[in-house]
Amino acid sequence: MKNLKFLSIACIAGLLFVACSNDDNGTPPPVNEEEVITTMTVTLTPDGGGTAITLQTRDLDGDGPNAPEITVSGNLSAGMVYDGSIELLNETESPAENITTEVEEESLEHQFFYTVSSGLDVTTDYENFDGDDNPLGTEFTLTAGAVSSGTLTFTLRHEPTKPNTGLDDAGGETDFTSTFAIAVQ
Repeated sequence: MKNLKFLSIACIAGLLFVACSNDDNGTPPPVNEEEVITTMTVTLTPDGGGTAITLQTRDLDGDGPNAPEITVSGNLSAGMVYDGSIELLNETESPAENITTEVEEESLEHQFFYTVSSGLDVTTDYENFDGDDNPLGTEFTLTAGAVSSGTLTFTLRHEPTKPNTGLDDAGGETDFTSTFAIAVQ
């Protein structure tokens, strides 16, 4: 009887040991945490020189009660081509962390999209690309057409389908988005 109890306990212990065994190699998969982006600054520099225009969104309390501060430093000039660059910061850290560097290092997993509202006569073209020659978009050109006004929205997607034909079929998750009221004079 003692042997039967011992054998039963040994079998149960063996089953627990097998059921709880760790089959992986002991290294947990890397966690790619979502970037915290408090500030986006878009700089539009006229080809051939001139005063740059900046578009900025700052939301230092994140999802807190305060609305983001959105500023546009001036109007676009009709017929002008601008070199655009996007800087992303996490200002909850001191000093502020430059998230643009991380987005560019992980270019296969990110893409910026530019959405122009109807009525605003501007076009955009990508100027930097990921390792597979698909658009990244932290650098772009913007061409201002005729006198007009409307909005320009910048959307950063994480793990979009690449290639894609735009935001509608990109999939992925939105890391950041901001809309600016723009005028072309």
